[in-house]
Amino acid sequence: MGVRPRASRPGNRRTGGDGNRRTGGDGAQGSPPREPPSTRKATPARRARAAGQRSPASRRPAQPRAGRALLLGLAAAVAVACAALLALVFGFGRARAPDRGRVVEINWPDGLDAGEAAALLAAEGLVESERAMALYLGATGGTEAFVPGPHLLFEGATPRELRQLLARAEGRPTAKLTIPEGFSRFDIAARLEKLRIAGRKTFLAATADGAFLDALGIERGGAVGAESAEGYLFPATYEIALDTDARDVARRLVAESDRRWGALAAQGKDGLAALQATLGWGRREVLTLASIIEKEAVVEEERPLIASVFLNRLLDPSFRSRRLQSDATALYGCVAWPEEAPSCAEWSGKATPAVVRDPKNRYSTYAHPGLPPGPIANPGAPSIAAVLAPAATKYLYFVAAGGGRHRFSESLDDHNNAVQKRRDATAP
Repeated sequence: MGVRPRASRPGNRRTGGDGNRRTGGDGAQGSPPREPPSTRKATPARRARAAGQRSPASRRPAQPRAGRALLLGLAAAVAVACAALLALVFGFGRARAPDRGRVVEINWPDGLDAGEAAALLAAEGLVESERAMALYLGATGGTEAFVPGPHLLFEGATPRELRQLLARAEGRPTAKLTIPEGFSRFDIAARLEKLRIAGRKTFLAATADGAFLDALGIERGGAVGAESAEGYLFPATYEIALDTDARDVARRLVAESDRRWGALAAQGKDGLAALQATLGWGRREVLTLASIIEKEAVVEEERPLIASVFLNRLLDPSFRSRRLQSDATALYGCVAWPEEAPSCAEWSGKATPAVVRDPKNRYSTYAHPGLPPGPIANPGAPSIAAVLAPAATKYLYFVAAGGGRHRFSESLDDHNNAVQKRRDATAP
Protein backbone atom coordinates (compact mmCIF):
# COMPACT_ATOMS: atom_id res chain seq x y z
CA MET A 1 0.00 0.00 0.00
CA GLY A 2 1.35 3.43 -0.82
CA VAL A 3 2.67 5.81 1.81
CA ARG A 4 1.38 9.28 1.86
CA PRO A 5 3.90 11.88 2.38
CA ARG A 6 3.75 13.69 5.71
CA ALA A 7 2.63 17.18 5.43
CA SER A 8 5.05 19.69 6.72
CA ARG A 9 3.93 21.88 9.50
CA PRO A 10 4.40 25.49 9.10
CA GLY A 11 7.26 26.62 11.25
CA ASN A 12 8.96 23.25 11.23
CA ARG A 13 10.39 23.65 7.69
CA ARG A 14 14.23 24.33 7.58
CA THR A 15 14.71 27.68 6.09
CA GLY A 16 17.38 30.32 5.87
CA GLY A 17 17.47 33.28 8.12
CA ASP A 18 15.08 35.09 5.73
CA GLY A 19 12.49 32.34 5.94
CA ASN A 20 13.46 30.68 2.64
CA ARG A 21 14.87 27.25 2.31
CA ARG A 22 18.61 26.76 2.87
CA THR A 23 20.34 27.30 -0.42
CA GLY A 24 23.90 27.64 -1.61
CA GLY A 25 25.83 30.85 -1.48
CA ASP A 26 24.61 31.78 -4.98
CA GLY A 27 21.00 31.01 -4.15
CA ALA A 28 20.91 27.79 -6.12
CA GLN A 29 19.42 24.90 -4.39
CA GLY A 30 21.43 21.79 -3.81
CA SER A 31 24.89 23.59 -3.66
CA PRO A 32 27.02 22.71 -0.64
CA PRO A 33 27.11 25.46 1.96
CA ARG A 34 30.26 27.65 2.28
CA GLU A 35 32.18 27.98 5.48
CA PRO A 36 31.76 31.26 7.26
CA PRO A 37 34.94 33.48 6.95
CA SER A 38 35.56 33.15 10.64
CA THR A 39 35.73 29.39 10.43
CA ARG A 40 38.16 29.10 7.45
CA LYS A 41 41.60 27.69 8.19
CA ALA A 42 44.29 30.46 8.13
CA THR A 43 47.14 28.92 6.13
CA PRO A 44 50.55 30.64 5.82
CA ALA A 45 49.85 31.48 2.21
CA ARG A 46 46.54 33.10 3.08
CA ARG A 47 48.14 35.08 5.90
CA ALA A 48 50.86 36.32 3.59
CA ARG A 49 48.35 37.32 0.90
CA ALA A 50 46.23 39.03 3.53
CA ALA A 51 49.27 41.11 4.56
CA GLY A 52 50.14 41.94 0.96
CA GLN A 53 53.41 39.96 1.12
CA ARG A 54 54.89 37.18 -0.87
CA SER A 55 54.77 33.71 0.50
CA PRO A 56 57.97 32.29 1.97
CA ALA A 57 58.30 30.03 -1.01
CA SER A 58 58.33 33.03 -3.36
CA ARG A 59 61.01 35.06 -1.41
CA ARG A 60 64.84 34.85 -1.99
CA PRO A 61 66.91 33.35 0.81
CA ALA A 62 67.96 36.07 3.36
CA GLN A 63 71.33 34.57 4.34
CA PRO A 64 73.22 35.14 1.04
CA ARG A 65 72.18 38.83 0.97
CA ALA A 66 73.47 39.37 4.55
CA GLY A 67 76.79 37.73 3.64
CA ARG A 68 77.28 40.01 0.68
CA ALA A 69 76.58 43.05 2.85
CA LEU A 70 79.13 41.86 5.39
CA LEU A 71 81.77 41.35 2.71
CA LEU A 72 81.12 44.80 1.26
CA GLY A 73 81.44 46.33 4.71
CA LEU A 74 84.74 44.57 5.34
CA ALA A 75 86.08 45.64 1.97
CA ALA A 76 85.17 49.24 2.71
CA ALA A 77 86.86 49.10 6.11
CA VAL A 78 90.03 47.65 4.59
CA ALA A 79 90.06 50.36 1.94
CA VAL A 80 89.69 53.07 4.57
CA ALA A 81 92.45 51.53 6.70
CA CYS A 82 94.78 51.29 3.71
CA ALA A 83 94.08 54.88 2.75
CA ALA A 84 94.72 56.01 6.32
CA LEU A 85 97.93 53.98 6.45
CA LEU A 86 99.18 55.47 3.20
CA ALA A 87 98.29 58.94 4.41
CA LEU A 88 100.17 58.37 7.65
CA VAL A 89 103.20 56.86 5.92
CA PHE A 90 103.51 59.75 3.48
CA GLY A 91 102.62 62.20 6.23
CA PHE A 92 105.33 60.84 8.54
CA GLY A 93 107.82 61.19 5.72
CA ARG A 94 106.94 64.86 5.45
CA ALA A 95 107.18 65.28 9.22
CA ARG A 96 110.96 64.80 9.23
CA ALA A 97 112.87 68.07 8.97
CA PRO A 98 115.98 68.34 6.77
CA ASP A 99 119.25 67.61 8.57
CA ARG A 100 121.32 70.79 8.58
CA GLY A 101 123.37 69.69 11.57
CA ARG A 102 121.60 71.99 14.03
CA VAL A 103 120.91 70.86 17.59
CA VAL A 104 118.31 72.39 19.88
CA GLU A 105 118.46 72.58 23.67
CA ILE A 106 114.85 72.70 24.81
CA ASN A 107 113.23 72.66 28.22
CA TRP A 108 110.29 70.35 27.50
CA PRO A 109 107.08 71.42 29.28
CA ASP A 110 104.97 68.97 31.23
CA GLY A 111 101.47 67.98 30.13
CA LEU A 112 101.53 68.72 26.38
CA ASP A 113 99.15 66.69 24.23
CA ALA A 114 100.03 65.38 20.77
CA GLY A 115 98.93 68.54 18.97
CA GLU A 116 100.76 70.87 21.36
CA ALA A 117 103.89 68.74 21.24
CA ALA A 118 103.87 68.72 17.45
CA ALA A 119 103.38 72.50 17.40
CA LEU A 120 106.37 73.04 19.68
CA LEU A 121 108.58 70.74 17.60
CA ALA A 122 107.52 72.53 14.43
CA ALA A 123 108.22 75.94 16.00
CA GLU A 124 111.76 74.77 16.81
CA GLY A 125 112.26 73.60 13.21
CA LEU A 126 112.53 69.95 14.24
CA VAL A 127 109.62 68.68 12.11
CA GLU A 128 108.51 69.70 8.64
CA SER A 129 104.80 69.00 9.06
CA GLU A 130 103.10 69.80 12.34
CA ARG A 131 99.95 67.96 11.25
CA ALA A 132 101.82 64.79 10.30
CA MET A 133 103.73 64.82 13.56
CA ALA A 134 100.53 65.26 15.57
CA LEU A 135 99.01 62.28 13.71
CA TYR A 136 102.11 60.19 14.41
CA LEU A 137 102.19 61.01 18.11
CA GLY A 138 98.48 60.31 18.43
CA ALA A 139 98.77 57.00 16.57
CA THR A 140 101.76 55.79 18.60
CA GLY A 141 100.53 56.30 22.13
CA GLY A 142 100.37 60.02 22.74
CA THR A 143 102.80 62.01 24.88
CA GLU A 144 102.29 60.66 28.39
CA ALA A 145 105.73 59.00 28.40
CA PHE A 146 107.57 62.22 27.50
CA VAL A 147 109.99 63.35 30.22
CA PRO A 148 109.69 67.03 31.11
CA GLY A 149 112.85 69.09 31.52
CA PRO A 150 115.98 69.75 29.44
CA HIS A 151 116.42 67.79 26.21
CA LEU A 152 118.88 67.93 23.36
CA LEU A 153 117.08 67.35 20.04
CA PHE A 154 118.45 67.66 16.54
CA GLU A 155 117.33 68.33 12.99
CA GLY A 156 116.95 65.33 10.74
CA ALA A 157 115.63 63.10 13.51
CA THR A 158 112.75 60.87 12.41
CA PRO A 159 109.41 61.06 14.24
CA ARG A 160 110.29 57.74 15.87
CA GLU A 161 113.66 59.08 17.05
CA LEU A 162 112.07 62.23 18.44
CA ARG A 163 109.59 60.09 20.36
CA GLN A 164 112.43 57.93 21.72
CA LEU A 165 114.43 60.97 22.81
CA LEU A 166 111.56 62.79 24.47
CA ALA A 167 110.54 59.62 26.30
CA ARG A 168 114.20 58.76 27.07
CA ALA A 169 113.27 55.31 25.85
CA GLU A 170 115.47 52.27 26.33
CA GLY A 171 117.11 51.24 23.09
CA ARG A 172 117.47 54.73 21.66
CA PRO A 173 120.70 55.40 19.71
CA THR A 174 123.96 55.77 21.61
CA ALA A 175 127.27 57.53 20.99
CA LYS A 176 130.82 56.82 22.11
CA LEU A 177 132.13 59.63 24.29
CA THR A 178 135.91 59.83 24.59
CA ILE A 179 137.26 62.36 27.08
CA PRO A 180 141.01 62.91 26.68
CA GLU A 181 143.15 63.57 29.73
CA GLY A 182 143.28 67.31 30.38
CA PHE A 183 139.84 68.12 28.97
CA SER A 184 138.04 70.77 31.00
CA ARG A 185 134.33 70.56 31.73
CA PHE A 186 133.88 73.20 29.02
CA ASP A 187 135.59 70.91 26.51
CA ILE A 188 133.45 67.99 27.68
CA ALA A 189 130.27 70.06 27.36
CA ALA A 190 131.11 70.98 23.76
CA ARG A 191 131.82 67.35 22.87
CA LEU A 192 128.62 66.14 24.52
CA GLU A 193 126.60 68.54 22.41
CA LYS A 194 128.48 67.62 19.23
CA LEU A 195 127.72 63.95 19.87
CA ARG A 196 124.07 64.84 20.67
CA ILE A 197 124.32 63.34 24.14
CA ALA A 198 123.53 66.43 26.22
CA GLY A 199 123.32 70.19 25.76
CA ARG A 200 126.40 72.28 26.46
CA LYS A 201 124.63 74.89 28.57
CA THR A 202 122.68 72.27 30.51
CA PHE A 203 125.82 70.28 31.32
CA LEU A 204 127.76 73.35 32.45
CA ALA A 205 124.86 74.44 34.65
CA ALA A 206 124.53 70.98 36.20
CA THR A 207 128.25 70.66 36.95
CA ALA A 208 128.28 74.05 38.72
CA ASP A 209 125.12 73.54 40.80
CA GLY A 210 126.07 73.58 44.47
CA ALA A 211 123.28 71.33 45.68
CA PHE A 212 124.04 68.80 42.95
CA LEU A 213 127.75 68.84 43.80
CA ASP A 214 126.88 68.17 47.43
CA ALA A 215 124.71 65.25 46.36
CA LEU A 216 127.64 63.87 44.36
CA GLY A 217 129.91 64.14 47.39
CA ILE A 218 132.28 66.59 45.72
CA GLU A 219 134.40 68.58 48.15
CA ARG A 220 133.71 72.26 47.66
CA GLY A 221 136.12 75.02 48.56
CA GLY A 222 138.16 77.84 47.17
CA ALA A 223 136.83 81.16 45.98
CA VAL A 224 133.10 81.77 46.17
CA GLY A 225 131.44 80.76 42.92
CA ALA A 226 134.44 78.81 41.64
CA GLU A 227 133.13 75.47 42.78
CA SER A 228 132.28 72.98 40.07
CA ALA A 229 132.73 69.34 39.17
CA GLU A 230 135.95 70.24 37.35
CA GLY A 231 138.59 67.65 38.12
CA TYR A 232 136.02 64.99 39.04
CA LEU A 233 134.88 64.15 35.49
CA PHE A 234 137.22 61.29 34.78
CA PRO A 235 138.78 61.11 31.30
CA ALA A 236 137.87 57.79 29.73
CA THR A 237 135.64 56.35 26.99
CA TYR A 238 131.93 55.92 27.68
CA GLU A 239 128.95 54.63 25.67
CA ILE A 240 126.03 56.96 26.39
CA ALA A 241 122.53 57.22 24.89
CA LEU A 242 121.60 60.30 22.91
CA ASP A 243 119.71 63.00 24.81
CA THR A 244 120.73 61.75 28.23
CA ASP A 245 120.00 63.94 31.23
CA ALA A 246 123.12 66.07 31.79
CA ARG A 247 123.04 65.19 35.48
CA ASP A 248 123.07 61.50 34.66
CA VAL A 249 126.13 62.07 32.45
CA ALA A 250 127.87 63.94 35.28
CA ARG A 251 126.95 61.20 37.76
CA ARG A 252 128.53 58.58 35.54
CA LEU A 253 131.77 60.54 35.06
CA VAL A 254 132.04 61.34 38.76
CA ALA A 255 131.33 57.71 39.68
CA GLU A 256 134.25 56.64 37.48
CA SER A 257 136.42 59.31 39.12
CA ASP A 258 135.45 58.02 42.56
CA ARG A 259 136.35 54.49 41.56
CA ARG A 260 139.72 55.50 40.13
CA TRP A 261 140.51 57.75 43.08
CA GLY A 262 139.85 54.93 45.50
CA ALA A 263 142.41 52.73 43.78
CA LEU A 264 145.01 55.50 43.39
CA ALA A 265 144.64 56.70 46.98
CA ALA A 266 145.09 53.17 48.26
CA GLN A 267 148.17 52.71 46.10
CA GLY A 268 149.64 56.08 47.12
CA LYS A 269 148.43 56.16 50.71
CA ASP A 270 151.86 57.15 52.06
CA GLY A 271 152.16 60.09 49.70
CA LEU A 272 148.61 61.20 50.51
CA ALA A 273 149.36 61.01 54.22
CA ALA A 274 152.48 63.17 53.71
CA LEU A 275 150.51 65.80 51.80
CA GLN A 276 147.87 65.86 54.49
CA ALA A 277 150.53 66.29 57.17
CA THR A 278 152.59 68.99 55.44
CA LEU A 279 150.01 70.97 53.45
CA GLY A 280 146.69 69.83 54.87
CA TRP A 281 145.67 68.50 51.47
CA GLY A 282 142.82 66.20 50.65
CA ARG A 283 141.43 64.88 47.40
CA ARG A 284 140.40 68.29 46.02
CA GLU A 285 143.91 69.76 46.37
CA VAL A 286 145.52 66.65 44.89
CA LEU A 287 143.21 66.86 41.88
CA THR A 288 143.91 70.57 41.51
CA LEU A 289 147.67 70.08 41.27
CA ALA A 290 147.19 66.98 39.10
CA SER A 291 145.13 69.08 36.67
CA ILE A 292 147.97 71.60 36.37
CA ILE A 293 150.46 68.80 35.73
CA GLU A 294 148.08 67.41 33.09
CA LYS A 295 148.18 70.72 31.20
CA GLU A 296 151.95 71.19 31.55
CA ALA A 297 153.26 67.68 30.90
CA VAL A 298 153.57 66.09 27.48
CA VAL A 299 155.93 63.20 28.12
CA GLU A 300 154.57 60.83 30.73
CA GLU A 301 157.84 60.21 32.54
CA GLU A 302 158.16 63.93 33.27
CA ARG A 303 154.95 64.10 35.31
CA PRO A 304 156.63 63.19 38.65
CA LEU A 305 159.37 65.76 37.91
CA ILE A 306 156.84 68.54 37.23
CA ALA A 307 154.94 67.51 40.37
CA SER A 308 158.16 67.89 42.36
CA VAL A 309 158.71 71.44 41.04
CA PHE A 310 155.28 72.65 42.15
CA LEU A 311 155.45 70.90 45.52
CA ASN A 312 158.95 72.29 46.13
CA ARG A 313 157.64 75.79 45.47
CA LEU A 314 154.99 75.29 48.12
CA LEU A 315 157.24 73.58 50.68
CA ASP A 316 160.74 75.04 50.18
CA PRO A 317 161.27 77.96 52.61
CA SER A 318 163.69 79.61 50.16
CA PHE A 319 160.88 79.99 47.60
CA ARG A 320 159.05 82.67 49.52
CA SER A 321 156.52 83.75 46.90
CA ARG A 322 154.89 80.30 46.83
CA ARG A 323 153.63 81.17 43.35
CA LEU A 324 153.31 78.25 40.99
CA GLN A 325 153.50 80.50 37.89
CA SER A 326 151.66 78.24 35.48
CA ASP A 327 150.28 79.82 32.30
CA ALA A 328 147.61 77.13 32.12
CA THR A 329 145.92 78.29 35.31
CA ALA A 330 145.53 81.89 34.12
CA LEU A 331 144.16 80.72 30.77
CA TYR A 332 141.51 78.67 32.57
CA GLY A 333 140.44 81.84 34.38
CA CYS A 334 139.62 83.42 31.03
CA VAL A 335 137.57 80.34 30.13
CA ALA A 336 135.66 79.99 33.39
CA TRP A 337 135.34 83.61 34.58
CA PRO A 338 136.17 85.92 31.65
CA GLU A 339 133.94 88.73 32.92
CA GLU A 340 136.02 89.12 36.07
CA ALA A 341 139.42 89.85 34.50
CA PRO A 342 139.76 92.86 32.15
CA SER A 343 142.71 91.15 30.46
CA CYS A 344 140.39 88.38 29.23
CA ALA A 345 138.33 90.79 27.12
CA GLU A 346 140.83 90.64 24.25
CA TRP A 347 142.10 87.15 24.95
CA SER A 348 142.75 85.14 21.78
CA GLY A 349 143.45 81.82 23.44
CA LYS A 350 147.17 82.29 23.95
CA ALA A 351 149.06 83.27 27.06
CA THR A 352 150.10 86.91 27.22
CA PRO A 353 151.83 88.80 30.06
CA ALA A 354 148.63 90.79 30.63
CA VAL A 355 146.50 87.66 31.00
CA VAL A 356 148.81 85.56 33.13
CA ARG A 357 149.65 88.39 35.54
CA ASP A 358 146.21 89.97 35.87
CA PRO A 359 145.46 90.16 39.63
CA LYS A 360 141.72 90.16 38.87
CA ASN A 361 142.08 86.75 37.27
CA ARG A 362 141.37 84.52 40.26
CA TYR A 363 143.13 81.59 38.60
CA SER A 364 146.37 83.42 37.90
CA THR A 365 149.15 81.63 39.78
CA TYR A 366 151.48 84.47 38.83
CA ALA A 367 149.33 86.99 40.71
CA HIS A 368 148.17 84.73 43.56
CA PRO A 369 150.22 82.32 45.72
CA GLY A 370 149.42 78.68 46.27
CA LEU A 371 146.93 76.58 44.39
CA PRO A 372 144.18 78.13 42.24
CA PRO A 373 140.60 77.91 43.59
CA GLY A 374 140.09 74.47 42.07
CA PRO A 375 141.11 72.10 39.28
CA ILE A 376 141.59 73.58 35.83
CA ALA A 377 140.99 70.32 33.94
CA ASN A 378 140.22 66.67 34.51
CA PRO A 379 143.45 64.77 35.14
CA GLY A 380 144.09 61.17 34.27
CA ALA A 381 145.49 58.51 36.54
CA PRO A 382 149.22 59.15 35.74
CA SER A 383 149.00 62.82 36.76
CA ILE A 384 147.15 61.97 39.98
CA ALA A 385 149.72 59.29 40.74
CA ALA A 386 152.52 61.81 40.13
CA VAL A 387 151.16 64.09 42.86
CA LEU A 388 150.90 61.19 45.29
CA ALA A 389 154.40 59.96 44.38
CA PRO A 390 156.46 62.94 43.12
CA ALA A 391 160.11 62.67 42.16
CA ALA A 392 162.59 63.49 44.93
CA THR A 393 164.27 66.62 43.53
CA LYS A 394 165.20 70.17 44.46
CA TYR A 395 163.95 71.60 41.19
CA LEU A 396 162.11 74.91 41.40
CA TYR A 397 161.88 75.77 37.70
CA PHE A 398 161.27 74.21 34.30
CA VAL A 399 160.98 75.48 30.74
CA ALA A 400 160.07 73.84 27.45
CA ALA A 401 163.05 72.34 25.67
CA GLY A 402 161.31 71.09 22.51
CA GLY A 403 159.80 67.78 21.51
CA GLY A 404 157.38 67.95 24.45
CA ARG A 405 160.20 67.81 26.96
CA HIS A 406 161.38 70.33 29.55
CA ARG A 407 164.62 71.54 31.10
CA PHE A 408 164.57 71.55 34.91
CA SER A 409 166.61 73.84 37.15
CA GLU A 410 167.24 74.34 40.86
CA SER A 411 168.28 77.99 40.70
CA LEU A 412 166.84 81.05 39.00
CA ASP A 413 170.11 81.72 37.16
CA ASP A 414 170.14 78.25 35.66
CA HIS A 415 166.52 78.69 34.71
CA ASN A 416 167.16 82.05 32.99
CA ASN A 417 170.01 80.48 30.99
CA ALA A 418 167.68 77.66 29.92
CA VAL A 419 165.07 80.19 28.86
CA GLN A 420 167.61 82.09 26.77
CA LYS A 421 168.80 78.92 25.07
CA ARG A 422 165.22 78.12 24.19
CA ARG A 423 164.68 81.57 22.69
CA ASP A 424 167.86 81.32 20.67
CA ALA A 425 166.86 77.90 19.36
CA THR A 426 163.44 79.10 18.21
CA ALA A 427 164.51 82.50 16.87
CA PRO A 428 164.00 82.93 13.08
